[in-house]
Amino acid sequence: MRPILMFALGLGFALTATATVMASAVLQPVSYEMANQQTVTVPLGYDAQIFGDAESPRDWDALVEAIDHSLDYLDTPAAVEDYQSYPIANITRDRVRRSLIQFRNLLQHSANAETLRAAVVENFEFYQAIGHDDQGSVAFTGYFEPTYSASRIPTDTYRYPLYRVPPTLDLWTPPHPTRTDLEGTDGLQAGQGPLQGLELVWLRDRLEAFLVQVQGSARLQLTDGSIMSVGYAGRTDYAYTSIGRQLIDDGKIQAEELSLPVLIDYFQIHPSELDVYLPRNQRFVFFRETHGAPPTGSLSVPVIAGRSIATDKSLMPPGALALINFSIPVRDNPAGWRVEPISRYVLDQDTGGAIRGPGRVDLFVGTGTEAGEQAGLINTDGTLYYLLIKD
Repeated sequence: MRPILMFALGLGFALTATATVMASAVLQPVSYEMANQQTVTVPLGYDAQIFGDAESPRDWDALVEAIDHSLDYLDTPAAVEDYQSYPIANITRDRVRRSLIQFRNLLQHSANAETLRAAVVENFEFYQAIGHDDQGSVAFTGYFEPTYSASRIPTDTYRYPLYRVPPTLDLWTPPHPTRTDLEGTDGLQAGQGPLQGLELVWLRDRLEAFLVQVQGSARLQLTDGSIMSVGYAGRTDYAYTSIGRQLIDDGKIQAEELSLPVLIDYFQIHPSELDVYLPRNQRFVFFRETHGAPPTGSLSVPVIAGRSIATDKSLMPPGALALINFSIPVRDNPAGWRVEPISRYVLDQDTGGAIRGPGRVDLFVGTGTEAGEQAGLINTDGTLYYLLIKD
């Protein structure tokens, strides 16, 4: 089995030994000597960048909220079960929980980013994800909760439904019906099959309805003026297929050009190709009305914009504190975006159909149109570290 995480205490210290990572994924600590306690850095891939550099007390409220959500999860029977099968022996539910409590305490007693940084170095060990290249390179993307127009009843304008969970879904035997089996090639034939009568709400754009399935939740502006929120309730048993990757493989979009706005523009120009590409993602997602509740991740706790990440939960420690480092698009002016490096503490609280292996991270960036633009522009490599309290 490939190792999952690399133990890394290369926080700007002078290393005196190299980490030994065994094939069984047992992690060995790195011996180190302090180089300069006042200028502790992490190997982030950005020259002279100090880890947690963007953090300041005014940024910590959302971080504390995300920590509290992870602590809520860690106190559940589900967390006990999740960590019983977690593959790294020295990363346990108890240690993750104690790490969060200690880090939360440090936030409350640190006057600024510098004092927090020093306290983190004193109290925590860092474990680095080996990435998609075994060298620590992690591919970052973004996800968001979209806001779309919708109707509680079908009309000539609002024709594309989101569906409730079929009551017999647990009894369906593999292979499950494909997307085409359930809704037809054009997305309008579900009334003839097992989804008949399960329509929850109708959207006016087929791609928007599909993107809600990809994102797993949405805020919907209804035609009667009210707001409806929907969240993930179940899915069919198929692997996720990226429509963007399909377009790249078919030569329709260049890999370096792919973003959500480019994807949307492509299908606006070629609407008939929705019938070709959407059915290639055979996975079908079902929803429930959430009555205004915030979007919820796979740990059944709310995800927080800029503070919650999605990873492969068969590999990465659920609910744990992490440090991410990559270049993120930020709004530069009403018409454009600029890219700047960030180093940010986050909580691992979600997963996704496309998030597989130790080299993938999806950052939740928020709700609405601007969040969607930002999420669609995140497509770059960075690094991922987990913080575990020193035992």
